[in-house]
Amino acid sequence: MSENGKGNGRDSQLALRELQQQLMRLSPKRRMDALLDGEDARAVVRALPPESLYLTIQEVGLADATELVQLASAAQFRAFVDLGAWTRDKLDAHQALTWLRAARGGFDDTQEFLRKLHALDLEVLELVLREFVVLHDREENPDVNPQGVTLETPEGRYLVEITAEGVEMSAVRALVNDLIAENPFEAVRLLEAVRWEIPGELEETAFQFRKGRLLDLGFPSLEEAVSLFSRVDVGAPRGRAASTALTSAQGHVDYLEAAFKGLTDVERQNAEDELTGVANAVLVAELADPGDLDAVRRVGEMTRDSLSLGLEHLTGGDPAQATEVLRDTPLRRVFQTGFSLTLQLKFRADRLAKAPGAVVDGVLMVLPEEAAAVEALRRKRPRRALRVEGAEPVPFRSLREIAASEAVLARAEAQVEVLRGVLGGTPEAARAAVARFGVPMEALGVERLFAAVVAMAVLEVRADARPVPLGRGAELGQRLFEGTPQAPRLLASASERALSGLEGAVAPDAREELRRMVGLTLAKLLSELGPSWLEDLQWSPVASEVLPMETSPVP
Repeated sequence: MSENGKGNGRDSQLALRELQQQLMRLSPKRRMDALLDGEDARAVVRALPPESLYLTIQEVGLADATELVQLASAAQFRAFVDLGAWTRDKLDAHQALTWLRAARGGFDDTQEFLRKLHALDLEVLELVLREFVVLHDREENPDVNPQGVTLETPEGRYLVEITAEGVEMSAVRALVNDLIAENPFEAVRLLEAVRWEIPGELEETAFQFRKGRLLDLGFPSLEEAVSLFSRVDVGAPRGRAASTALTSAQGHVDYLEAAFKGLTDVERQNAEDELTGVANAVLVAELADPGDLDAVRRVGEMTRDSLSLGLEHLTGGDPAQATEVLRDTPLRRVFQTGFSLTLQLKFRADRLAKAPGAVVDGVLMVLPEEAAAVEALRRKRPRRALRVEGAEPVPFRSLREIAASEAVLARAEAQVEVLRGVLGGTPEAARAAVARFGVPMEALGVERLFAAVVAMAVLEVRADARPVPLGRGAELGQRLFEGTPQAPRLLASASERALSGLEGAVAPDAREELRRMVGLTLAKLLSELGPSWLEDLQWSPVASEVLPMETSPVP
């Protein structure tokens, strides 16, 4: 408090911030009830930032939050339309009309409604009217007789045909009537402008006005937003082993939350403003609409994940240091650090995909798990592939996940070396080997191709990429399996023969991965083909789905 006993500006800002925080801790419905049940609901509502109020309205649902819209100021309402009625650079006239319907109270609120209406850019109003009305000039066509609902302008020259239906028709009719009742001359001028203005120019002008207001709300230009994703020097990781151990023992650690816990009230307020700025920049860079609630949530989670990852790196994996790091490091730099850690993986994955022999006929020569990981890492925003079929890749959240992806990349790099070697050592030899299978590489698949390589190595103790020859299927089964259909086993000699035949073709630093790949392949052959072979001593009709086999001799 100041000496005269009146709260100063800082006190008011802190009080408003505290009110916002208290409200945001409530569920959307309870938050709205708290706003409406206050002693001076209108003043409280109008004191809130428009984007926070918009979020509450969208979470509750516009149909159930019309009272909040009606209590909002004209400037807040304009922000609602900026956020909720645009898709990138296109105005959705139906959505704009929906917001206008929500803003309309009873008869006594007409003046308040008109204040909100006139707060909109004139171009927005013209675009809405252009979507739903057609103006007929009786001087040009005295016999005009539209079939729809019409209104006559006061001087009798024009018929205003309303093309909307249902509740939209009622809303447009009330809108036109309000404009005429307020100022007949200006209303007619507006309708004439709607008739002749070029829609594209109207929309572009309205979009530029909206773009400027979004800048004022904290949403940067696209150029500035994209710069947030610039690569920075992350420096040497400190305490990497300690970080991994901590995360393994305690589960995921939210370093951003740990950093905020140690801040003073003023520091927290400043940090929250920084956080909002970073999240807004990410939203713009992702080409998402600021009014898209799902996009806001998705981007918010993505932003927190990158910030937590950056803080984990900068603190050396010690959450106790997070507050001090946050005091010394702008959140923008923290975000760039986290994102740059994932960019390092992306660049490594890109180099792998461009390596000689890494791609044959458009297919990356790695097994399915590693292929999914490389594909996820090569996205514009690198992601971590999940080991769940059909699951969407997710953002990185910890250094442990970074380390796991590094291990997958190392396997992928070794697999490229393995496949390059067993297919002949050159791109030309690899293409010739694939051609022996008679189907495109995309249909054959790396897993089936390598199964054939392993099977031929078991048969011939050498690297020979081709389908299992006609007449040698029985021999292959005898060299692979023993036991009973209920308890099938691999012959120990199967792995020995395969490795003896293949290791000489593979570079020494990739042989460990070769042994792993051979083990996985033989285990799959055992589990999927072993029982049926031991049952009938012949291959099942679906065996070729796992192991390519000749249907006719291949040269």
